[in-house]
Amino acid sequence: MKKHYTSFISNGFGAFASKAFSKPLQKIINNSYVKLMGLEMSEFKEPKEYATLNQLFTRSLQQPREINSDEKVMISPVDALVTDYGEIKEGKAYQIKGMEYDIAELFGEHHLQASTKVNGGQFVNLYLSPKDYHRYHTPDALKIKSLTHIPGKLYPVNFPLLRNKKNLFIENERVIIECEDRAGHTFIMALIGALNVGKMIITFEDAINTNSEIREPKHYTYDNLSLEKGELFGWFEMGSTILLFSEKETFIPKVTINQKVKFADPIGTIK
Repeated sequence: MKKHYTSFISNGFGAFASKAFSKPLQKIINNSYVKLMGLEMSEFKEPKEYATLNQLFTRSLQQPREINSDEKVMISPVDALVTDYGEIKEGKAYQIKGMEYDIAELFGEHHLQASTKVNGGQFVNLYLSPKDYHRYHTPDALKIKSLTHIPGKLYPVNFPLLRNKKNLFIENERVIIECEDRAGHTFIMALIGALNVGKMIITFEDAINTNSEIREPKHYTYDNLSLEKGELFGWFEMGSTILLFSEKETFIPKVTINQKVKFADPIGTIK
């Protein structure tokens, strides 16, 4: 597969966002971005403290948020908008109402058994806008079984494309993370790339290099890797989407479409 034009656009914007300009100019760039996008900065450093626009995108919290210790509560892994949720039926989920896709195609060949296991379960779509906190954390205590980086395009994942671009998630570059919960049930997190910087960082796998010259899927397996509930495991460079998939009768979402959630907010009950 040849590199798509969206990747070239993203590379160009990424070069700009990663460049450290003079302090006066960087202050103007950062403040302008905060004002233009409406960033809420009360939990973060002042905009002028970030040496590049990319550092502002990927800003860390100044104080940790409280993590709900109840093992029956799943938390949001990100600050995001719930764009859809519901039951996985006949191997299909929805990028938005009326736009179904095949989860086996999304997951790829290395996770076909997992796609069967989550059939009949629940999915939740979490869209991060450019103004959101871009770091992602585990929604529950999870054992990481494997991961696949699947190269692809970098179309925007905003509402116009969700409504009109069939198989948007499947066409876009993505990272599929196959996990087990405390009870040994399969749980999948899919990180979907998007236009502009297009980078997805995974803290436990340095080999991942998204929006690069890699053109074929890369698969990684793990024997003894567990993450605690709420643990940081990476970040998007610019906004994108995280998709969550659970086995049948293991998770009950308690969200609404177009609900704004923040990392650590409860999003449902684990059965």
